[in-house]
Amino acid sequence: MCGIAGFWQQKRSADDAADTLSRMGAALAHRGPDDSGAFYDDGAGVGLAFRRLSILDLSAEGHQPMFSSTGRYVMIFNGEVYNFEEIRSELGRPKWRGHSDTEVMLEAIERWGIQPAIQRFVGMFAIALWDRQHRKLHLVRDRLGIKPLYYGRTGNAFVFASELKAVWQHPNFKGEIDRDALALYMRHNYVPSPHCIYKGLHKLEPGCTLTLASETDSPQFNRYWSAKEVALSGQQSPIQVSDAEAVEELHQLLLRAVRLRMIADVPLGAFLSGGVDSSTVVALMQSQSLRPVKTFTIGFHEDAYNEAIDAKKIAEHLRTDHTELYVTSRDALDVIPLLPAIYDEPFSDCSQIPTYLVSKLARRSVAVSLSGDGGDELFGGYNRYSLTRAITNYTRLLPAPLRKVAASSLRMLSSEQIDAIFRMLRPFIPKSLAPSAPGDKAHKLATLLTLESPQALYYRALSHWDDPSYVVRNSCEPSTLRDSIDELAASFDIEEVMMAIDLLNYLPDDILTKVDRASMAVSLEARVPLLDHRVAEFAWRLPRRLKIRKGASKWILRQVLNKYVPQPLIDRPKMGFGVPVDYWLRGPLRDWAEDLLSDKNFAWHGFFNVTPIREKWREHLSGDKNWQYLLWDVLVFQAWLLQQKSARLSPEFNCVNEVKVAEAGRL
Repeated sequence: MCGIAGFWQQKRSADDAADTLSRMGAALAHRGPDDSGAFYDDGAGVGLAFRRLSILDLSAEGHQPMFSSTGRYVMIFNGEVYNFEEIRSELGRPKWRGHSDTEVMLEAIERWGIQPAIQRFVGMFAIALWDRQHRKLHLVRDRLGIKPLYYGRTGNAFVFASELKAVWQHPNFKGEIDRDALALYMRHNYVPSPHCIYKGLHKLEPGCTLTLASETDSPQFNRYWSAKEVALSGQQSPIQVSDAEAVEELHQLLLRAVRLRMIADVPLGAFLSGGVDSSTVVALMQSQSLRPVKTFTIGFHEDAYNEAIDAKKIAEHLRTDHTELYVTSRDALDVIPLLPAIYDEPFSDCSQIPTYLVSKLARRSVAVSLSGDGGDELFGGYNRYSLTRAITNYTRLLPAPLRKVAASSLRMLSSEQIDAIFRMLRPFIPKSLAPSAPGDKAHKLATLLTLESPQALYYRALSHWDDPSYVVRNSCEPSTLRDSIDELAASFDIEEVMMAIDLLNYLPDDILTKVDRASMAVSLEARVPLLDHRVAEFAWRLPRRLKIRKGASKWILRQVLNKYVPQPLIDRPKMGFGVPVDYWLRGPLRDWAEDLLSDKNFAWHGFFNVTPIREKWREHLSGDKNWQYLLWDVLVFQAWLLQQKSARLSPEFNCVNEVKVAEAGRL
């Protein structure tokens, strides 16, 4: 795992280029604290900067930038290609300099060409490849978007980097906020690809290559793998086997995916929440390990947010070397000032806080940790899938006036009142049916009851601010997910539409962004075996009954897990990896929030229409409504923007040593 950055800009002296590359690389030191390197082709004006976290081939032979054996290509690369030994054997070279995956990748590109080589790579990667012979720059991002890669133009320079903080170090960078991208953020709590919060910059989409023939040309894009096409193809040619055969085929695919991701020359472990996905990964790891796997869990003292008890039961059953750390609200609150520097774009998925804490815990013992991300999107795990279907079926039975009455009745009760009712009823509700945060969910249900189509239901479920262009002044929200939802609805039932959209958007832009930045902030490599592209291709060939059956999600994945873990240890309601932001905003975070929502901190930038934000804040403080998600979007942006104002141009601004935090972001 590493950090990459670079530019293509002619008419620069070698000294200036070297200084810029040094600063761009230094900004990514948290991604690669073990080594650094740079390359500058002064004839072309192409510069590459690299920071290394040594995982495979810890020797100097793994140093980057790395040249191919003929000298034609020079490459920097963030990630891992897990099947490099298999490719090395296929290439059949008699002599190799070292045993890194980088060297094998370069020789595969030399032998087969860029596209055929990439098609053979199994892993997570963001690649910058300079072809010295044909004077072309190639950028490549892995199939599912596990590793990040930004690119774009700033002034007369083409720039790229793993994180935006490296782009900030280029002398041409201006940092003008894109109001339309801000509107997208206010809807989704992240800026979806290919958009970026800064004008002129973009995210390279998953499964894509970008080729640049000169520093002034327009980039040429090629999609070498498409999650959308995989979904469509899988539905058109589903597997024709028995349930038992499908379970065993998935079992073998996952065993191989996990085995490949256990290859490392450094200590390795896994995150364990006690849910189906992480428990499956850990079980498959332990079945293929000669010693107890190191597992890590964060616990909270608030029962509604605590997964540590269930994780400990799984760890004891599998006999892992388990470490759990119960954190206080103070521990979690101390992470908040770090968030603007960890996430270079505004990003307000509040599970970023426990993700950072568990990454920090794991890094004390290991340099690589496997994660269970991807299971929900591939195997139908999110509650919104079954909820959207249930509401759709329900609304078809009720005329619109009755639905409006039901919605109004739910809204009449505050979140606290609904929570209190459920606490009284808890002894009479089966554990598997007891919802977490019932008040919040009831208010979401009230909104969904008024919508007419399952597509509209799902789009609303994905939305935070329902009309972000009203909240963000002078903005026009680009058409993104809504068009895609409507397009896919012609080919899929609503559950498949939701899973496909989540795989295309929510997974790379929210979940994988969260895990990458949180883990890399502490120099930890996170690997995601459930997102082996062969597992994804297989999952999309499964009929829905193997994913969602009799109201149970991830049916086929549960059958694999049941081979290792008794079913009673897993049967519990799905619990999000969250923190009690709603209560914090009324308590320990109130002063911090009041300051960020003050006239002073709104007026200096003028991005927001303040009226709806203030209204939500008043309602939240009163306890009548729970607007934590909408308010968290605004607060995170405000803290992020204040830090940009005060710290963006500081050369020391990076994530090393817990991140230097601007005073404006302190609690």
